[in-house]
Parts: sequence; C-alpha cells; structure tokens
Amino acid sequence: MSTMDRLITIHQPKRLEIGVGAAARVGDLAVGATRPVVIASGPTRQYVDRLGLSGDVLVIDDVPPEPDIPAFEAVLEATRAHEPDLVVGLGGGSVLDIAKLVAALWNADQALRDVAGPNKVSGRTTRLFQVATTAGTGSEAGIRALVTDPDTKSKVAVESPHLIADLAVLDPELTYSVPPAVTAATGVDAMAHCVEAFTNIKAHDLIDGYARMGFSLVGKYLRRAVEDGTDSEARAGMMLASYYGGICLGPVNTAAGHALAYPLGTRLSLPHGLANAIIFPHVLAYNLPVAPEKTAEVADALGLKNAGSQDALKAAAFEFCRSLGIEMKLKAHGADVDALAGWADEAHAIRRLMDNNPRDLAVSDVLAIYQDAY
Repeated sequence: MSTMDRLITIHQPKRLEIGVGAAARVGDLAVGATRPVVIASGPTRQYVDRLGLSGDVLVIDDVPPEPDIPAFEAVLEATRAHEPDLVVGLGGGSVLDIAKLVAALWNADQALRDVAGPNKVSGRTTRLFQVATTAGTGSEAGIRALVTDPDTKSKVAVESPHLIADLAVLDPELTYSVPPAVTAATGVDAMAHCVEAFTNIKAHDLIDGYARMGFSLVGKYLRRAVEDGTDSEARAGMMLASYYGGICLGPVNTAAGHALAYPLGTRLSLPHGLANAIIFPHVLAYNLPVAPEKTAEVADALGLKNAGSQDALKAAAFEFCRSLGIEMKLKAHGADVDALAGWADEAHAIRRLMDNNPRDLAVSDVLAIYQDAY
C-alpha cells in the first residue's frame, strides 16, 4: 500500500561533507568562530587537531559511552563558562547527542527536563557542527538526542528541529581506528535504524528509499570494514549507511528492536550498537509474518540464505551478526536470567517505539525474546 500521501517532514543538516579528508574542512567552514567548544570522548580527542579550528578552543573530552544527566550537566556547565560561538561534536552517537543539547541549551532559559519530548526546544543561537567518528547511530543527521536518567535507568528523549546540525562531516579516516567488534556492532545498529523504519507502521515511500540504500550498503560494506579497518571505500559506505539511518529516524523512527535494546544499555551498560545487534535477529524474525515482502528485501540485501521461515530467518540473521565477531548471548555479557522479566516490563513500556512496530508484542513476547537471547 502506498504511503506517499501521508504528511511527513524531513530535516537534514544544512551542509554535508563526506569523503577522505573531510574533517580538515571544518576550520575553513568555521569562519568567524573565535571561541569554539569541541565536545569529544577520550578516544576521539586525537582528532581535534585535524579540524583546523582557530581561536580560544575549549576541548571537553570526558563524555562517557552512555551519558547520563549528570554527565550532560557537567559538559553544559563547562560550556557555559566558555561562552562559545560554535559547538563541535566529535565522536559517536553519545557525543553528538550531548553536543546537540549543549548547543541549544547552554545560553537558554530551558533545562533538560523542560525540553524532553517533541518540539519543546525554544531555539538555538549557536552554530553546531557534527563530526562523526563511528558509523552507527546516524546522530549527525538527526533531530533527536538521548540521555540516560540515572534514577529510572530510562532514556530522556529530546526531539526538535533546533537540534539539527549546520554542518555534518563524514570522514572515513576518523573511523580507521574503531576496533572490529565495535565496527560490527555499530554497523548493525545503522542497519537496524533502516530496517526498523522500513518495516514500521509509519513507513513512508520516501523514507523507504533511504532505508533501502542504508541496509544495502551494510550488506555490501560491513564485512569489508570489519576485516580491514583502513578500507576507505567500505568505511565511507558504512558512514553513508549510518547517515541514511539517521534520516530515517526523524519522520519514522525505530520500533520494537530499539525498545528492547534500551534496557540492555542502561542495565548492563552495553554499548548501544551491541545491544541492538543482540536483539536484531529476534525482532526481524518476529515481524516476518506481518511484513514478509519487506523482510525478504532485507534478507536478500544482507545475503541471508534459506531464510523463508521465522526460525530460519532468525538463525541466518544471528549467524550474520555472530560471524562479524559480535557476542550475541546476553549471558556472556553478565545478564542475570532473573532480571529479564523486569527488563521486559521496561521495554514494553517504551510506547513511543513499541507502538511503531508492525506486530504487537505483549510483555510475555518481549520476555520470550530476552530468554531466547540469553
């Protein structure tokens, strides 16, 4: 059934630079900025000099992999003290999400709690550049930012067109040092964004195009990027796949796969990409009965053979991820089998995502997936 007549809005960065050496363009494009703040993590600080920024540059390099509200507030306060005229995110999805929020809120009267939800950010007066160093979240392309609430272990989600970047940079050289296991997990995360948008009840023909390009690039390039981290073509292909996935998130968003992955991140402290990779085969197979044609497209693009039944599809998708070096069992990551029921309740309650899924899941269905993944 066509969905082209359904109203959607797509936000994209004002400018995109992609290709080997693209990071070096940042300094030239930051004309007029005299007090930049670069928000990074320990592993990504090494790339600051490549940006070619000038002036009084403040580098904040302690953003953790799954930042919580106190971590965000620490970056926010350091930024306020510097009074920047440019905010640059340099890192993976967590860093880029923090950079979005800091750029919008450092000189605003709003706090994080005030802007949680859709379209509550009142504006942004500071330029925002986003330089990705992984190929997974697609955060550089999107209007959403997530921060963990340490009390509830749930994600505080902010969505606003004021969070979109003025410049997004995809330089494959910045991903050369990403280890194979992380490359694999973040790549599956990028794929999951595309697949979950593609099979979503809010799917749209236009977004389907981006999703198809995204998961097809993953099928073509992910294994190459894992096997040779300096394969610039494969790295660029994966960065573009991630970017397409980020575009999918705005007007359509993800569904049950990401809902089930979030408790694994907050309760086990698993990286977001790894959590999504563990869940991906199970939800893909669960949705097969209600989305057979689109699921078959995904399976074909990924090279999943003899995957016509739910069990066969799950096994093939599981092997696709496992063969990339991803540890797919929750038990190996320290999960307690007795905690699974509580996680199932948490995941089921994330209605902003669960309600997008093409097939309804009861709490018992979620628990069954967790038990199968255990």
